Amino acid sequence: MEPSRAIPCLVRGTRLVQTWAFLPLLFGTLSGFACNYHIVRYGDLPEDVRSISVRTLENDSTEPGVELLVTEALRREIMRRGGIRLVADPSVADLVLRGRVRPLAISSKSFSSVVLVLEYTVTLAVDLEIERRGGTTLEFSGSRFRNSEIYLASADVEAGRKNREEALRRVAGVIAERVHDALEQEIRP
Repeated sequence: MEPSRAIPCLVRGTRLVQTWAFLPLLFGTLSGFACNYHIVRYGDLPEDVRSISVRTLENDSTEPGVELLVTEALRREIMRRGGIRLVADPSVADLVLRGRVRPLAISSKSFSSVVLVLEYTVTLAVDLEIERRGGTTLEFSGSRFRNSEIYLASADVEAGRKNREEALRRVAGVIAERVHDALEQEIRP
């Protein structure tokens, strides 16, 4: 085969591959719309709700710093999604989010053949309330703001603490997403 004939065939083959690679993306998008999934818009908020202040949560657990971890996750989620401006001063905010971290539940998940713990499960739950400017308060609590994660046990105390902290960070992120979704549903007109 001549080299000059091989190049156009290769280019045509590449175009064909690019066309076929686009089809799963198109099919996935169309099937998402068929299943009633839709793009969430955060611009449909009432006129009196444009800013929020997230107060540092109270810690009812024995885990030091978990309230800071959850508060950070809540603030990060609000900034990530946009739509509502995060402000530090609660006196100028349209909404003020406050609450408490309930006591953590830590339990053994799996054991080795010599009865050593291999994995633990940590469960984090928060109770929240949102106060609107003017005094109306919405309470957010219940099972939707509760989540669990498995983490590895370790004979090294520092490694075990780090594994638990990473699990709590993931759980706090999931809870923050749920809180933001609930907030959007509650304040949307």
